[in-house]
Amino acid sequence: MSHISQIEIDDRNLPPPTPEIEQERKVAMFDLLETNTFDLPRRDDRVAPDGPYAVGLSIRDKRLVFDINTENGEKAAEFHLSLSPFRQVVKDYWAICESYYDAVKTQPPSQIETIDMARRGIHNEGARVLQERLEGKAVIDNDTSRRLFTLICVLHFGS
Repeated sequence: MSHISQIEIDDRNLPPPTPEIEQERKVAMFDLLETNTFDLPRRDDRVAPDGPYAVGLSIRDKRLVFDINTENGEKAAEFHLSLSPFRQVVKDYWAICESYYDAVKTQPPSQIETIDMARRGIHNEGARVLQERLEGKAVIDNDTSRRLFTLICVLHFGS
């Protein structure tokens, strides 16, 4: 099984992130590069180049774009996914994140833990949606899907 060795987020056309969003992004990118599973299956009798892969994420024409190259720059794949299946779960995720950020400042640990459990549940739902959307295009494990979902949320926030 191969992996992602580089990740780039194209946020040039997005508003500057809040400190909380920037922190989410940094943590997701660090964790993703530390450990992940990402492989490209055979498609239409074409064998994809072996990884590790450099992955670019962007939003173009209201679509989520995965631009995948080998480490030495050989084009491996490009996926364009509709943002529609992600809209509600991303919206729910950012709403619960705002509640969490506010709670951390003023609420007791038990309240923070309750909100964090809800946040993780929504995050897991987003990861599941991503795995469904990538079925047949890329093979990823749950942790990789969770981290990529966080990065999609960061991109989606500004779009």
